[in-house]
Amino acid sequence: MAGLVQGKVALVTGAGSGIGRAACEAFAREGAKVLVTDVDDKGGAETVAIITRAGGAASYFHCDVSKAADVEASVTAAVQTYGKLDCAFNNAGLAGEFKRLAESSEENFDLNYRVNLKGVFLGMKYQILQFLKQGTGGAIVSTASIAGLAGSKQVAAYGAMKHGVVGLTKTAALEYATKNIRVNAVCPGMIETPLLEAQLAGNEGMRRAMMAAEPIGRFGVPMEIGNTVVWLCSDQASFVTGHAMPVDGGFMAA
Repeated sequence: MAGLVQGKVALVTGAGSGIGRAACEAFAREGAKVLVTDVDDKGGAETVAIITRAGGAASYFHCDVSKAADVEASVTAAVQTYGKLDCAFNNAGLAGEFKRLAESSEENFDLNYRVNLKGVFLGMKYQILQFLKQGTGGAIVSTASIAGLAGSKQVAAYGAMKHGVVGLTKTAALEYATKNIRVNAVCPGMIETPLLEAQLAGNEGMRRAMMAAEPIGRFGVPMEIGNTVVWLCSDQASFVTGHAMPVDGGFMAA
């Protein structure tokens, strides 16, 4: 039985761990060849090794999503390696400071902008240009957040950029709908990633409080996001575009 994205080529940013790695594994499991990109060369190599050990096809490319030359080169690398580009997952991101707005630094705002918003803009730009060049359409998913759908205390810069990702998603979806290019976003809730673990290290009270806020009663796992991304990139989601999809255990329904 063919996989959801059998024969397709996928590019994933921030793929050295967490949600990005899970998405790479899901793409490969469902039949895609994967270009794994990150600034973490060790993590990226580990992701490739996991996929190839399981019989999938993957290669690594170093990419700083805040640099246009790197992002453009990553798209070129996917095409040179696998002949085309069909799917892209703009996942690279960071959280930065956890402070109220008036105590937050300008440096934190700028860093959030460069990685969480500019990085997605650059990804969409060069991925769409490649899709248009091919003339075959394509699918893009970007990582927003529940913090991109509603206000969240102590993450003003992060929340602003994730709202921006949703805005970019909706705009691009409208602009390229007639070109068979679909553009969506996933909005994860609390997911068990290295980023979340770093936030909660040594603070069991915060862990319990955050878990209690999830209606489903637990944190999500990276593969639950990865599976959603692959579905959004597959032909099964052919009528889905411009959507910012919560994958959050019911958090946004409360």
